Amino acid sequence: MSRRYDCSDPSERATGLREAASAVRRGELVVLPTDTVYGLGADAFSAEAVASLLAAKGRGRSMPTPVLVGSPTTLHGLVSDFSEQAWELVDAFWPGGLTLVTRHQPSLRWDLGDTRGTVAVRMPLHPVAIELLGTTGPMAVSSANLTGKPSPLDCDDAQAMLGESVSVYLDGGAAEHGVPSSIVDVTGKVPVLLREGAISAAQLREVVPELEAGS
Repeated sequence: MSRRYDCSDPSERATGLREAASAVRRGELVVLPTDTVYGLGADAFSAEAVASLLAAKGRGRSMPTPVLVGSPTTLHGLVSDFSEQAWELVDAFWPGGLTLVTRHQPSLRWDLGDTRGTVAVRMPLHPVAIELLGTTGPMAVSSANLTGKPSPLDCDDAQAMLGESVSVYLDGGAAEHGVPSSIVDVTGKVPVLLREGAISAAQLREVVPELEAGS
């Protein structure tokens, strides 16, 4: 049976974060608030948990699950060939609505889908999400919706779609921005904007003027 916790109440928030972290360690799914939209999360290093996440969304392996981290320093153990431009984007926009597609460490034992050696990684600007990630470590997190449906802007929307497939719902109120993150590919010599979202192309080019638009 799913449990839901109101994170505006300090006592419920503490209990909810503890229960969510325990659920993640057991390989179960949790819904958490972020600064963009609500996310559906699982242990990034459990192939079974990630498979459950994809199944709950009705999503195939051809659309791999992004990873959320609680600190930029976590990147050192996750990514390889991370360019100076990529670090400049991290310094400018993390935590916040910027997802970076980068090469992950070949030694990592995870299965996020058909990633071809890359990972989409972000640090969210939301205190509940950051606190949970500080306990669990990196989490596989995708928008908490059924594939093809709108991304949820509050916990009610997420629960209506995902129901009992989720063990713990963390209700952090309405999403502050309600716009998905921008996505920049930093695997090549020149960063490429794959999706313009919470951070505009103009804002990104203030940091990396050579940013190219994806096809």
